[in-house]
This record gives sequence, structure tokens and C-alpha cells, in this order.
Amino acid sequence: MTSRRKFIQTSLLAGAGLSIPGMVEAESLRKLANKIAPSDQLNFAVIGCKGMGWSNMNAHLKIPNVNCVALADIDQSVLDQRSIDVEKLRGKKPKVYKDYRRLLEDKNIDVVIVGTPDHWHCLNMVDSLSAGKHVYVEKPIANTIEECNLMVKAKQRYGKMVQVGQWQRSGSQYAEAIDYVRSGKLGQIRLVKTWAYQGWMKPVPKLQDVPVPTGVDYDMWLGPAPKRPFNENRFHFNFRWFWDYAGGLMTDWGVHEIDIALYAMGVTAPKSVMASGGKFAYPDDASETPDTLQTVYEYEGFNMLWEHATGIDGGNYGTTEGIAFIGNNGTLVVNRGGWKVIPETETRDGQRVNKIEEVPHTRPNGNALELHAQGFVNAIMKNDASLLTCGIETGSIAAINAQMGNIAYKTGKKIYWDAGKGQFTDAEANALMKAQYHNGWKLPKV
Repeated sequence: MTSRRKFIQTSLLAGAGLSIPGMVEAESLRKLANKIAPSDQLNFAVIGCKGMGWSNMNAHLKIPNVNCVALADIDQSVLDQRSIDVEKLRGKKPKVYKDYRRLLEDKNIDVVIVGTPDHWHCLNMVDSLSAGKHVYVEKPIANTIEECNLMVKAKQRYGKMVQVGQWQRSGSQYAEAIDYVRSGKLGQIRLVKTWAYQGWMKPVPKLQDVPVPTGVDYDMWLGPAPKRPFNENRFHFNFRWFWDYAGGLMTDWGVHEIDIALYAMGVTAPKSVMASGGKFAYPDDASETPDTLQTVYEYEGFNMLWEHATGIDGGNYGTTEGIAFIGNNGTLVVNRGGWKVIPETETRDGQRVNKIEEVPHTRPNGNALELHAQGFVNAIMKNDASLLTCGIETGSIAAINAQMGNIAYKTGKKIYWDAGKGQFTDAEANALMKAQYHNGWKLPKV
């Protein structure tokens, strides 16, 4: 495919001013897309269309040579709505499927966006790659360490482009902050703090099990997860707070912040992890994952602290989320709103002076999600994996570290990682690395 396609840098795209995607309105995009030869277009499909699956597709549809030709979802109401949304944007309805495996049989699909719950990511991605598709997979890439490793192996086998939805990697403020951290100006960094305080999160009310809603293929939604009666709490969005399907705020928000922290510090795996927390804010609500958690990771020469809390916004440095690199000379704080450097002070000639120059709050440029989408398309069209902002190998590092934090929490132990063997020194922790598939579904073989 890539041999017959040339990435359009002149005429249409350049003329439309698309160096920053999202600047062209729907009508102009439709007209522009109609002028692009079919051989220069990319046909996208989405598996899991309600939340981030659609946000990702919407970002890609701001690129003129991207089409949305197919949707798969287990909820007919979601399929109906997203089909209308695509038609409004591009003037043509996509094909729709309740079973993603039928979608993957379409040879005209070049790229698949995976926006399903975490427990589905591995199957969806590996099946898409084996069907010859490039893949954009939501974070965290999987719900177990075993699946993360398998997904990296699948990408290596099939050789397609895989971008992970850790879109902070495409934010200008993160790139600038990482450069500053690596400059050495902060001095020896002894601690990196990562956090997410989410005041919008209220208690998840306990609900009775009910019949499966009309139009929902609940058995397909469960897939490899344990069989359970239908409950709204375990369905759209709130699935994040139940271990069968996801890992709570640790994996939902944690992978974003941990990714930036580890990349800036140049590390991949800790020497040890310990975690403490629980359901302290809402002890009697329906969720399973902790609403309050502190996790300490030990790396060579520094520690990293992850912490999250629901129902309150009073996070570190006055921000609800972020990463702080704490060095001998100062602290750099970065989050989705920008970055800054807070200098340490010392006494010189009887006066308190800054050790380094203060960097005032610097806001980001551009829309990071749209830039992330553009980078993925560029990589496909140029057949150049180096253009991926967050490939599957990169995405696996953040996901595995986040999973390690949850494993430490579940065991209640300080657990040690054997990098040579790729496992913990503790048998209980190693058992929690494994995927447990149910209902006849099997872990893919690569």
C-alpha cells in the first residue's frame, strides 16, 4: 500500500494550511477530500465508538486524506449516532458492524482505531494487525502485563504501524519540559512526582442488575472477562473502576503522566514498587479500584511517586494533574496546561538568590490529540515508524509500570523486579501479570 501512495505535502494539503490539523471546517474538508486521489487516501475503521474511540476518529477526520469507512460497536444506539456523526463530517455513512471480526474482513480498510474497554485491547489489536491493518490503540494498551508483551510481539511480527493514544507525547509543553529536564539544569533529580486529583469523580452509586438493554450485544462486550449479569456500572465509561475490565485511575490517568516521567528520565522498569491506598473517600460505593492511592517506584538514582485521589482537586503545586521533576537546583512542573520551573534558592554574599533562572508558566501550542493523529498518518504515508510519537513499544512501558503499581497494591507487598527474567521475584505478583480469558475466548498466539 505504501509503495503506491505518496504523502501529500504540496498542492492540496499544504495549500489548505494543514500543518496544524483541525483548522479546516467540515465543508471545506469535504471539498478538499474529494480532490484527493483514492490512492492517496487512508480508509479508517473504529472498533469501540462511544468515548475515546470516537474522539480519536474525529481528530483523524480533520486530516483531508483520511476517511471513516466502517464502525464496530456492541451497542446499536452508539453505532446509529456515530454513523450520523461521520455523515455530517464527510457526507457519507460508514458500514456498521456489531462483531468487529466481520469488519476486519473488509480489504478496503487500511487502519483500525481501537477504542474498546481495556480488557479488549489485546484481542482487537492483534486481530487487526493479523488482518493487515495499521492500528491506533487507546491507552492503557492492555489490562495485564502479559497482554502488553504480546502486543509488542505482534507489532514486531506483522510490521504494521501502531500508535498508542498517549497523546500527551505530542504536546509542545511536554517536549519543551523533557528537553529542559535532560539539559541537566535542574541538577540531580532525586524524586519525580506524578499525580491525578479528580474532583469531578463522585461516588459510583450501587445499582441493581437489570436486563440487557435493547440493541446491546452484552456477551460480546464481556468477551474474555468473567460472565456477570448486566449492570450499568460495569458498562459505558464506569467500567474503568472494576478490575475485570481496567485498572482504575492508576491505568486510566497514570499511563499519561508516568509515560512522560519515564521518558524524560530515560528509564523503563523499576527495581521495586510498593503501594498503599484504598477506598477511603467513598468506602461504600459500587467501584472496586482504589479512590486513594500512593505508589512508590524505585529506579536507579531516583524514586517516582504516583498518587491519585477522587472527589478532590487539591493536587500538588496547585494543579489537579501533572508531573514534577524535583532536582537539587529547582523543580519543573508540567501538565496539560503548560510548564514552569521553580528555582531552589541559596545564600550568596548574605543574600538569598535563585540557583537557576525561573521559567514562568508557558502554555502549549496546538491541539495535542490532533497533532498525535497527524503524526500517525504521516508515519503510515511515509512508511516511517520513526515518525510515530508513541509506538507500541513506548506505550507498553507506561502500561507495564502502571500495572506494576496495581500489582503492588493488590499484594500489599514491596515487590522487586528482575529485569533479566522479565518478572517479579514474588510468585503472587507474577501470577497477577497473567491474563485470564473466559467465555471461550483465548489469548492470541503470535
